Amino acid sequence: MSDAQTVLIADDDPHIRQIVRFAVEKAGFAVLEAEDGAQALEKAIENSPDVVVLDVMMPEMDGTEVCRRLRADSDVPVVFLSSRDEEIDRILGLELGGDDYVTKPFSPRELIARIKAVLRRVDGKVQSGQGAASAAKTGDDASPRGKLLAHNELKLNLDEYRAFWGSHEIELTRREFDLLRVLLGYPGKVFSRNELMNRAYGTGVIVSDRTIDSHVRRLRRKFDDIDADPVETVHGIGYRLSPCQS
Repeated sequence: MSDAQTVLIADDDPHIRQIVRFAVEKAGFAVLEAEDGAQALEKAIENSPDVVVLDVMMPEMDGTEVCRRLRADSDVPVVFLSSRDEEIDRILGLELGGDDYVTKPFSPRELIARIKAVLRRVDGKVQSGQGAASAAKTGDDASPRGKLLAHNELKLNLDEYRAFWGSHEIELTRREFDLLRVLLGYPGKVFSRNELMNRAYGTGVIVSDRTIDSHVRRLRRKFDDIDADPVETVHGIGYRLSPCQS
């Protein structure tokens, strides 16, 4: 099973971990386990799992803080698992970067369906461990190859998930890449936040306007070092691609 996708299960209840592990392994995934938040963060960084099933209430570090820290430099899908069913908890989890939220008691079959759904949304190509800060690479390795979308200085390599501004390569998370891909696909079009959400996240995922705004802010910061900005804000409506000129 060396080529199986890996699920990290983080929960302080060993009985819950056992139930989830049995269901996940039966579905053909490899499994890692963590019994608290600090251990979950450490194993996620060291092993780059394909998806993280993350309990909200854990000792050492709660699940929302684990997710917050993961999102600093990783786009690994996160499925929250919690006995807390209040709407504010679900919204908070998703705004922190969670991809789905399952409440206890839960059906193992439903959990597996949720895990497979988030993996389908990222095409099984999770961009784990990418740098949160922008990286400017020059030289032969910065030449984009494969299927491209381009507008003036901005180029996206859709096959390799690489972004370029002129000769500079900018490292993006999968979510940031998808947002930019949507904008670059329709230069000049103004997208509402709902349109961006539906096109970049896929159907069945609901996030707030603030979450979209946060992704755009992080995206822009990664272009700051080369004095570039690929996104324009259209106040009261949403966003569109900038002229992408130096």
